[in-house]
Amino acid sequence: MEKQKERTVQLPKEAIRRLIKSEQFQNTGDIMTCIKDMFKQVLQEVLEVEMDDMLGYDKHERCEKSEDADNYRNGYNKKTVKSQLGPVKIKIPRDRNGAFEPKVLPKYHRNADGLEEKVLNLYAAGMTTRDISAQVRDLYGVEISAEFVSKVTDKLLPEMNEWQSRPLDAVYPFIFMDAIHCKIRDNHTIQTKAAYVVLGVNMEGRKDILGIWVGEHEGAKFWMGVLNDLKARGVQDIYLCCVDGLKGFVEAIEAVYPHSQVQRCIVHQMRASCKYVSYKHIKAFAADLKRIYRAANAEQALDGLMQVKEAWAEQYPSAVKSWEDNWEHLVTFYAYPQELRRIIYTTNAIEGLHRQFRKVTKTKAVFPHDDSLRKMLYLASLNIQKKWTQRHRDWDMVLHQLSILFADRVIS
Repeated sequence: MEKQKERTVQLPKEAIRRLIKSEQFQNTGDIMTCIKDMFKQVLQEVLEVEMDDMLGYDKHERCEKSEDADNYRNGYNKKTVKSQLGPVKIKIPRDRNGAFEPKVLPKYHRNADGLEEKVLNLYAAGMTTRDISAQVRDLYGVEISAEFVSKVTDKLLPEMNEWQSRPLDAVYPFIFMDAIHCKIRDNHTIQTKAAYVVLGVNMEGRKDILGIWVGEHEGAKFWMGVLNDLKARGVQDIYLCCVDGLKGFVEAIEAVYPHSQVQRCIVHQMRASCKYVSYKHIKAFAADLKRIYRAANAEQALDGLMQVKEAWAEQYPSAVKSWEDNWEHLVTFYAYPQELRRIIYTTNAIEGLHRQFRKVTKTKAVFPHDDSLRKMLYLASLNIQKKWTQRHRDWDMVLHQLSILFADRVIS
């Protein structure tokens, strides 16, 4: 372990700052060249450490053991490898017996994205730049600064912006919209901002994260801008929108997609109405609400609402009124078969996505800027979507029902 510390490559943040602020950096390209050189140093040092570990002694160590050893260093082989920062020229250490096989860059491989990907994967998992710096030090015995890690992740910005503006399908049968909230530093103050997320189910029955937008506190006005962005990217029609109980959400959807049906999440509605109910009555009140959302059709659901009103309106008028005020968009799902009802009556699909987002954002008490949050959620999205390999359950039946119910709106 002590030997690894002696071989450590030091990239202190103050030195990096002085280097970047120096006159030789005229543009962003100069800075990226510097970052590329740093990456080359790290990769080269890892190769040297691996060779030392195999031989059992350091590169410049001269001792009785090394002189008597059957194997020893035998120069270098030059190699140009590909990386996400561009081509990097390195020297692969060579031993006399030809036994050295570097792990960081295996033989016959000319792609060095592995180390960069490790950094990006750690960032996607929610580790801070300082945590990543410590992790790389523990794994490879190489010191890199938190600022260097941040620069590596910054090269994702063009790719992320391209993903955010990519063309979308013309039709999505189901769209789920919700936001998560994080603290972000803005103009020397800490603000709570919303990351607006749109999850779509396409005509093939597969889920897709259509975009992530970071803005001020969640509001209907911002959501209307998000919907307009979806339209500009090619989304001509949405059959069913599933949303929470945000005020003005329905109006925002109707302004951009007037023919879309809106289903307000039943689970959100239950939580909202139960806030008005005393703790000692919560169980009984929630049990009576089952008459509404477990009804066979809209008529029976309305009868259930009347029974709830009769039992609780006098004691908890606000709890009952919230159901009455939103009734039109709470019973949308009753107009559809069971296979479609299971998909749209709640926003559980996007709630599950947000639970995975929160796993990676919880390690950051405060994000330094909007792009920092966007980068982390973008990387997390890529990892999450890799696991979405299956179509939605009973999709053949769902698609058949959609083709009948929305026959006049299918866009070829």
